[in-house]
This record gives sequence, structure tokens and C-alpha cells, in this order.
Amino acid sequence: MDWTLEVVVVPVSDLDRAVGFYRDRVGFHLDHEVRNEHMHIAQLTPPGSGCSIVVGDLPAQRAMAPGSLHGIQLVVSDARTAHDELTARGVECSEVTSFDERDGSTFFGFSDPDGNSWSVQEIRARAERPLMPGRPPTGG
Repeated sequence: MDWTLEVVVVPVSDLDRAVGFYRDRVGFHLDHEVRNEHMHIAQLTPPGSGCSIVVGDLPAQRAMAPGSLHGIQLVVSDARTAHDELTARGVECSEVTSFDERDGSTFFGFSDPDGNSWSVQEIRARAERPLMPGRPPTGG
């Protein structure tokens, strides 16, 4: 039996601001946004990922303080390129740091407007072998 992680709930204080940040600055794809008398949520997916984030007004979001999610990790094949793309879009990022020469040892980070923090790990092998079979590798 496969167990797949497909959605991470990210607590934010302002859904429209969060959508703008994740879609326009970080480059996530806006899968859908639902607004009705019961809820207002948006689901966004990083390029090449099988896991999305959901921001908005659901019980899971209301149970967490905005900005209280830390250590969410994204993986890219080239940390320097990803860092440069994000900073060019106005995202404040930490410096790219390599702890040693092994693949998977290079990181940088950023936070959303509420303070939810993200770590970006470089795994160079993703350029040739994407994690999700059948999907073409994506850049940075």
C-alpha cells in the first residue's frame, strides 16, 4: 500500500496575501480557490511536486496560529538557481549554505509574510531522477 503526502495545511492570517506570495513570488501553481458561506481556501502546488499546500479558513487552519509552521522542506536540483529565482521575485532568502560535498547537504531558507518558515534542500540527483516517475525533471 502506498502512503502519499499530498497536502500540508499552512496557517496564514490573510489568504489573499498568502496566495499572492506563494503564487507570484515563490512560483507555486494555484490549483483552485474556493469561497463560499462555509469556507475560503486555496490550494497551491510547487512545480514538479505531488504535494500541495492549503491556506485559508478551515478548522485545521484555525487550530494553528498564523506563522506557527516551521521547517517545511522543499527540494530542488540546483539551490543557487532556485535562490536566485526567488530573490529576483522579491523573496528574502538566507544565504545558500553547503555543509559538505555530499548531495543533499546544501540548503537555504525563506519565510512567508506570516513567518511560516521553509527550508530548501539541494539534491542534485533530482535533475536526472525526479522523485515522481513519469514526470520530466524541472529546473532549480
